[in-house]
Amino acid sequence: MKVVVLGTAAGGGVPQWNCACGPCASVRAGRAPARTQDSLAVTGDGTRWWLVNASPDLGAQLAATPALAPGPGPRDTPVAGVLLTDAELDHVLGLAVLRGAPGLAVHATGTALRALAPTREVLATYADWAWCEVAPERPFALAGGLEVTAFGVSGKRPRYAADSPAADPWVVAYRFRDPATGGVLLYAPCLAAWPPGLGALVAEADVALLDGTFHAPAELGPVTGRSGGQAAMGHLPIAHSLPELRGHAATRRIYTHLNNTNPVLDPSSPERAEVVAAGVEVVPDGTVITL
Repeated sequence: MKVVVLGTAAGGGVPQWNCACGPCASVRAGRAPARTQDSLAVTGDGTRWWLVNASPDLGAQLAATPALAPGPGPRDTPVAGVLLTDAELDHVLGLAVLRGAPGLAVHATGTALRALAPTREVLATYADWAWCEVAPERPFALAGGLEVTAFGVSGKRPRYAADSPAADPWVVAYRFRDPATGGVLLYAPCLAAWPPGLGALVAEADVALLDGTFHAPAELGPVTGRSGGQAAMGHLPIAHSLPELRGHAATRRIYTHLNNTNPVLDPSSPERAEVVAAGVEVVPDGTVITL
C-alpha cells in the first residue's frame, strides 16, 4: 500500500485567506510551509488510487502529485473514486473538481449521503457515479486490493445540516489494510473526543494519521476575539489526545487537519517540541508513506 498525504490543514488551509494570525503570517513570510486542506490518496496496486476526502484544494493537490497525473489516454485518470469521512464542506467541495470523470465511486455513510443529496443531483448532470453507502465496522474491498473498514467516531453534523435528524455516526475514521503486505493505515482527521476503541485501532496500525486541528481547548479565542465556539467545531485538541498517543510508541503517529491558528505549525514552537518529544510527527503536504 502506498499513501500520499495530499493535504494536512483544516478548513481554509494555511495561510487562510482572511487570517493574519501568527502561523499564517509565518507562511506568508516564508518561515513555514503552506498547507492545503486535508486529504489522502491511497493505492494497493500503484495503478488505481482512492482519494480520502475531496477538499476545495483538490485540483492543486492532483497537479502536484505525479502518481495522479492523467493518462495514458487524453481523459484517462488513475483516480478510481473517493471515500468521505463526513459531509463537511472542506471535505466534499472538491467533488466538483472531479465532475467530468465518468464511473467514479464515492463511499460515505448513509447520513453523509443523505446530506449530500443536492450535491449529488448537480454532479449527476455531469457524469454517472456510483454512490456507495458505508456501514461502520463492516469491511469492504476497494479496486486495487485494499480492504477498508469505517469506524464511527463522532455525531457532529455539518452546519448546513444542523436541522437534520440526529443520527450516528456522521463522522468516521477509516482503517486501510493491504492483504498482500499486512500493512495497516488508520485515518481519523476529525475526532470530537477520544472514543472507546480508538486506542486499540491505533495500536494495531502501522501508521495512524489523527486529528491535530487545535493544540489547546480555547485556541481560537485570542485570534477571533470570541471566547466561545471552538468546542462546537468537534475537534479534540492535541493537549487532550497527546497523552493517549504517548502509549502507542510502536505505531507511527502523525497529526493532520491542522488549523491555521495551531502553534504546532511553527517548527520552533514549544508546542511542536512537545509533540516531537512524544514521538508524534507533523509532516508536510506531499509526504509519501509505504506500508
